[in-house]
Amino acid sequence: MFAQYKIVRLTAPIFAASEAELGNFAARGLSVTVVDAEHPDELIPLVADADIVALVGTKLPTRVVEAMTQCRAIARMGAGTDKIDVVRATELGIVVANTPYFCVEEQADHAMAMLLSLARKLTVAQHAMAEGDLMRARRAVGSNQRVSACTLGLVGFGRSAVHAARRARGFGMRVLATRNNKRAPTDEADALGVIMTDLDTILRESDYVSLHLPLNAASYHMIDGPALQKMKPTACLINTSRGALVDEPALIEALQQGRLGGAGIDTYELIDVFTEQLPPRLHPLTGMENVILTPHVAAGSVQAGEDIRTTAIENIVDILSGRWPPHENIVNPTVIPRFPLAERD
Repeated sequence: MFAQYKIVRLTAPIFAASEAELGNFAARGLSVTVVDAEHPDELIPLVADADIVALVGTKLPTRVVEAMTQCRAIARMGAGTDKIDVVRATELGIVVANTPYFCVEEQADHAMAMLLSLARKLTVAQHAMAEGDLMRARRAVGSNQRVSACTLGLVGFGRSAVHAARRARGFGMRVLATRNNKRAPTDEADALGVIMTDLDTILRESDYVSLHLPLNAASYHMIDGPALQKMKPTACLINTSRGALVDEPALIEALQQGRLGGAGIDTYELIDVFTEQLPPRLHPLTGMENVILTPHVAAGSVQAGEDIRTTAIENIVDILSGRWPPHENIVNPTVIPRFPLAERD
C-alpha cells in the first residue's frame, strides 16, 4: 500500500533504529531508508526526495527543510521540536508531527526520584557509606525536611506535570503550578488539589521547582539569575524538560555560592549529551553532593520505547493515507499541507 513512498529514518547522532522499530515499520507495510548523516551537506541529497522524514535527535535546520521538496511530513519520534525549523516547514506545507505523551509518566517518575533523593540526601549517604564516615551521613540528615511538609512548584502544567502532581500529592506535598494559558480550565488541578498561581509565587514559596514545558523563544532562559534569586536558599531546581530553559551559568554560580539548596538536572545547554561518551567531570556541577546529574535519560523505559514507535508510525500511516493524525500530535496545526489531508472520522 505504501511501497511508492520514500521514508527516511535519520539516526544521527546516537539514535539507531532498533530491530523492534524496523519490525514495527515493516508490520505496517512501510519500507524505511536508514540514514546516519547529520551535517546538512551530507543530509540534503539523502532527504531531498523523501516523502516522510522520521527522526529522534537529528537537527533539521532551514536549508535542510527547504531542500525537502517532496516531503509530506516530518515525523518527530519524541516530543520536543526545537531542533527542527518548524516555521519554515509550515511555510512550505510540511506537516510536523510528534509523539507528545510517550514519556509523561517516566518524566514524572524521574523528577520525583530526583526530588526524593535530594530530600533524603541519598548521594551524601552513599558517599559516606563508601568512605566509612557514617557520622557524616547522620549529621547531614539532621537538616532534612519531611517531604509532606514541603511545597512542589510545577512550571508548566501539561501531562508530565499532572503526573508529577499526582505523585507529589501522594507524598502529602502542597503543589503549586503555573502555565501560559491562564484561562485554561482548572478542573484537573482542582481534582488533584493543585493550586494554580503565577511563576513568581512558585519561585518564592516552593521547596522544589520542577520544569515541565517546551523550549521556545518565550521559555528560553526562563529560569535565569533573577529568577534563581527569588527562590529559597534551601530550595532545589529540577529540570527534566529542556536544558536551555535554565541559564546554566547562573545556576552553576548559585549552587557553587550556596544560594540554592540543590538541583536535579537531566537536560543541558552547555554540554552535548547526545554522544556515547564525555570526558570525565566535564560539567562544573559534577561531584557536588547536592546535585544529581543524569544524561537526558528521563524518558527511558520499555513502555515509552513502545509508545514512541507506535505513535510515530501511526502518524506516518495517517498522513500517507491522506488523513490528519490526531490533533494533539500535530506541532504546526496551521499548516496548509502540500498534499491535502482529510479530517479524521
